[in-house]
Amino acid sequence: MEEFIVSFDVYMLLLLFFAAFVAGFIDSISGGGGMITIPALLLAGISPLQVLATNKLQSSFGSFSATLQFYKKGYINLKSGIPFASIAFIFSAIGTMSVQFIQLEFLSKILPFFVLIFGLYFLFSPNIQEIEKTEKINKAYLSFAIAAVGFYDGFFGPGTGSFFMLALIIIGGLGVTQSLGQAKLYNFSTNLASLIFFAFGGHILWGIGLLMALGQFIGANLGSRMAIRYGIRIIKPLVVGISFLMATKLLYEQF
Repeated sequence: MEEFIVSFDVYMLLLLFFAAFVAGFIDSISGGGGMITIPALLLAGISPLQVLATNKLQSSFGSFSATLQFYKKGYINLKSGIPFASIAFIFSAIGTMSVQFIQLEFLSKILPFFVLIFGLYFLFSPNIQEIEKTEKINKAYLSFAIAAVGFYDGFFGPGTGSFFMLALIIIGGLGVTQSLGQAKLYNFSTNLASLIFFAFGGHILWGIGLLMALGQFIGANLGSRMAIRYGIRIIKPLVVGISFLMATKLLYEQF
C-alpha cells in the first residue's frame, strides 16, 4: 500500500475515486467506463502497463457489483450463462497472455469505426427491444462471438460490454435489459481472467486499484439499479450516446 499513501495527494485520490464511481455507473448501463478511468489513471502519472493492470482490478469490482444486482433481479440465467462465461474467461486469459506479441496499432485505428457502427445499429435497428425473441439461438455462433470478444478484452478492451450486448441481442435474441445483465456476467469473467494474469506479472497498484474499486462498486450498484428500473428507456439513449462519445474520443486520439 506504500504507493497509495506516499505517491499521491488527497486531491488526486479523490479524483480517481470519483472517476471510478462515474465509470462504474455508466459502465453498468452502457459499457465504456474505461473511457473515464484509463485517462484518469494516466493523468495521475502512472505508466501505461500499470494503468491497464490497475484498471482491470477496479473494473472487476464494478462488473461484479452490476452482475450481482442483475442476478438478484432475475436478469441473469446462470445455467445458460456459466458455459459462455467460461469461454469468455479462457479467451480473455489467452488474450492477456498474447498482448505482447500482437500489433495493436491497426486495431487502434479501426476500433472507432466499429464503436460508431455499434452506436448507429443500436439507434436505428428494430431488433433493439425489451422483449426476447422466441426462436432458438445458434449456440455455436454465439460461442464464437463470446470467444472473440473475450479475447479482445484480454489484450485491448474498450467497448467490451457493448460488444457482448450486441452479440447477445443479434445472435442470442435477448431483450435489451436481459442482454445487459448477461453481458455483465461475461464482462466480469473477462475482467477476472485479465486481473489474474496481470497480478502474476506484478503490474497492479493495489492501493490505488482498491480505492477505485470501492468507487466502481458503488457506482455500478446504482447504475444497474437504474437500468433494471427503467430498462430500454435509459439503456438505449445512454448506449448510443456513450458509443458516439467513445468513437469521437478514439478518432481524435488516432487521427
